[in-house]
Amino acid sequence: MLHKLVGRFGLGLYSWVVILYLFFPLVVLIAASFTAGDFLAFPPEGVSLKWYARLAGNEGFLEAAWVSIKLAATASLLSLILGVPAALVLARQNFAGKSAIGALFISPLLLPAIVIGVAILQYAHLLGFARSFLALLVGHVVIMVPYIIRTTMASLGGLPMNIEEAAQDLGANRVETFFLITLPQIKPGVIAGALFAFIISWINVEVSIFNSTADLIPIPVKLFNYIQYNIDPLVAAISAVTVYVAFVAVCLIDILIGLDKATSG
Repeated sequence: MLHKLVGRFGLGLYSWVVILYLFFPLVVLIAASFTAGDFLAFPPEGVSLKWYARLAGNEGFLEAAWVSIKLAATASLLSLILGVPAALVLARQNFAGKSAIGALFISPLLLPAIVIGVAILQYAHLLGFARSFLALLVGHVVIMVPYIIRTTMASLGGLPMNIEEAAQDLGANRVETFFLITLPQIKPGVIAGALFAFIISWINVEVSIFNSTADLIPIPVKLFNYIQYNIDPLVAAISAVTVYVAFVAVCLIDILIGLDKATSG
């Protein structure tokens, strides 16, 4: 009995050490963003919101943030339109090549994002729309669809097919069954997938950097370019804002469906 208690305590302690190790860089980053000094420092030199105020007055970063918001929102919507039906077919139908098609949809999770970025650049160049919002949109949809499929399939796994079959027996066609029965039941997973997709788009650099221009640049790429020539607390403030956005989205996912269900499938 004693060795079990010791084992549980040791495992719990180890888990907390790992969590704190992973979380500490974010603490340093957020603390540094509130510094009153002119240089990055931890602990911060006083507490001030001046770097957030400078960020709010920086037109370049505000324009980049607006590009990222439009890109992430549009790509999330398109990913839902493509990913939810794909998940429904993969979860409910049996056909030849199902495993191969499922692996194809999930493959963007396995490939390095920079490889996908180069591929999208070449693809868009051949079709004549390279370095445009459409090229950015295509690239982001490619990397976002797998998250929609995974979370939707996780929700479909907990929904018995006999509910859908009963609706069809009562006269509903497949479209009516989906919108009136299936979709309301899997809505938490769909929303969680959309939020995951939004986060991925919001923080992506590798795919975005190949199709960005001086007038069309998402905020992660803008930050990447900025830190090549400037290292000041404004970097920490921008990074902290991106962390806040991602943190809020993760909290919403946990509230709506639970992180364990959202990341399974």
